[in-house]
Amino acid sequence: MCGIVGYVGSQSALEVVLAGLRRLEYRGYDSAGVAVLADGGIAAAKKSGKLVNLEKALVDQPLPAGAAGIGHTRWATHGGPTDANAHPHLDNAGRVAVVHNGIIENFAELRAELAARGHVLGSETDTEVVAHLLAEECSGGADLAAAMRLVCRRLNGAFTLVAVHADAPDVVVGARRDSPLVVGVGEGEAFLASDVAAFIAHTRSAIELGQDQVVEVRRDGGAGGAGGVGVVVTDFDGRPADVRHFRVDWDAAAAEKGGHASFMHKEIAEQPRAVADTLLGRIGADGELLLDELRIPAAELREVDKVVVVACGTAFHAGLIAKYAIEHWTRIPCEVEPASEFRHRDPILDARTLVVAVSQSGETMDTLMALRHAREQGSRVLAICNTNGSTIPRESDAVLYTHAGPEVAVASTKAFLTQLVACYLVALYLGQVRGTKWGDEIQGVVRDLAGIAGAVERVLADMEPVRALARSLAGAGTVLFLGRHVGYPVALEGALKLKELAYMHAEGFAAGELKHGPIALVEEGLPVVVVVPSPRGRSVLHDKIVSNIQEIRARGARTIVIAEEGDETVLPCADHVVWVPVTPTLLQPLVTTVPLQVFACELAVARGNEVDQPRNLAKSVTVE
Repeated sequence: MCGIVGYVGSQSALEVVLAGLRRLEYRGYDSAGVAVLADGGIAAAKKSGKLVNLEKALVDQPLPAGAAGIGHTRWATHGGPTDANAHPHLDNAGRVAVVHNGIIENFAELRAELAARGHVLGSETDTEVVAHLLAEECSGGADLAAAMRLVCRRLNGAFTLVAVHADAPDVVVGARRDSPLVVGVGEGEAFLASDVAAFIAHTRSAIELGQDQVVEVRRDGGAGGAGGVGVVVTDFDGRPADVRHFRVDWDAAAAEKGGHASFMHKEIAEQPRAVADTLLGRIGADGELLLDELRIPAAELREVDKVVVVACGTAFHAGLIAKYAIEHWTRIPCEVEPASEFRHRDPILDARTLVVAVSQSGETMDTLMALRHAREQGSRVLAICNTNGSTIPRESDAVLYTHAGPEVAVASTKAFLTQLVACYLVALYLGQVRGTKWGDEIQGVVRDLAGIAGAVERVLADMEPVRALARSLAGAGTVLFLGRHVGYPVALEGALKLKELAYMHAEGFAAGELKHGPIALVEEGLPVVVVVPSPRGRSVLHDKIVSNIQEIRARGARTIVIAEEGDETVLPCADHVVWVPVTPTLLQPLVTTVPLQVFACELAVARGNEVDQPRNLAKSVTVE
């Protein structure tokens, strides 16, 4: 969601912070602000709207130079997207500045206490109370890190906080609870950020900040320092905390557009490589799967009698497809739940339930709360995630990283395909350890998976007709999507992409449900996209969906059919055909999804929309 950057070092803090905020724009935001420690005080500027508004204001009224500073891009929760509500927030004396991601649930109570003590709060936000509370603790003799620990113990909810104090010009302090914060350590400089993308241009050395921890970074090379920078991490009670250092496995170039019109275009094009990378190192010379990251003993996996997949949005659609593979290859019952609903319906879980939590960012709050509930009930949790060191993998019993690389566009593309590959690997591994799939059967599927990158590349090479079709539909008001078997979640994903990017009404349906209501929506000229299963593997379903296409075309629909190469039975009832390579039925979503991504992206561009940062959306939803 919101983006946070903090810096202390020898460079211009303002320039470093602004550059970091630019790299975090993809997370979604509606205001931005910065604060710099300079000349014995704090100089701040903030503006509603995009970062360019803040940059224009800084041209008119420059801030003084300083070696430490903080910045923020805000996605409004408490209070609208106004200048006053933008971060950073300062105390009444202007000596403390703070930025915040998350929601402080008891802010109203704290705000009332502060007002009773004479504090004047000028915004509608929950964040501002933290600046005033920190100022009180510091005026009572605590240094900024100690004050942060004291204040954090009073806060309820999820938060990442980063703060500076005018009396400590070489110090930046951060804290986290249920919201991401990572430390970057360079030569004589240090960074705090909600995402490593903010500092990857400066350093690839990072430190994970754990749950309920406070970090102090300073230039004086104090305890724990490296290269003239001190990094001290404690828990909220002041006890020293163990930290895990890691190296970011991608560089700054991976987070740039690389000549593409948008990050969305770039990330769609990167999918063959991302799929191949997710398979790297997971297949032994004998064809057996080697999923070392799982860390759950095979004996325990053999006792699993139910799998539950929890996820949100696009990741939820990956889970729906995973259900088909898990049940077919392992014969274990599998449920798929929107993570936001999971714990509220009192699910039946025990030690023999394996919960699979799917999240690109590893910080999705609904999914995090679902996995915590599962672990409280004694279930094992396996995370499928793209972000090393994020909260969901850390709190799970095992993790399978997808290696998609940075995904900057808010609407997910390559993360979805790699989530599918990871789900297939988990399903095959369960089949392998439980003996429900023979070794040669697993090797056959693995060979098919190894060929998917090439198949996706072939699809992408022939997308100009899809782009032209999308442009011709820029004025359409509604698009329907139909699918059967694994094509049904693909239809849901296609509809979601169109909603996210083109701001159009779009619905995905199970094609077999057509006559149970949705066919009433069909009228002359209505675009209907149909994902057709292979005539080889699921011939009964194939014949039925061809009948569905005939039914809607007879009622005037404009039929857009995604079909396997050589499937000429669809030609008489299709107005447009998008061909995809021949692929085993369960793996078909890896190729049929791609044209729908291109279709939605191109249609959005034709409508004049910003495809990387759709309105009202954030890349990582870190609040419930």
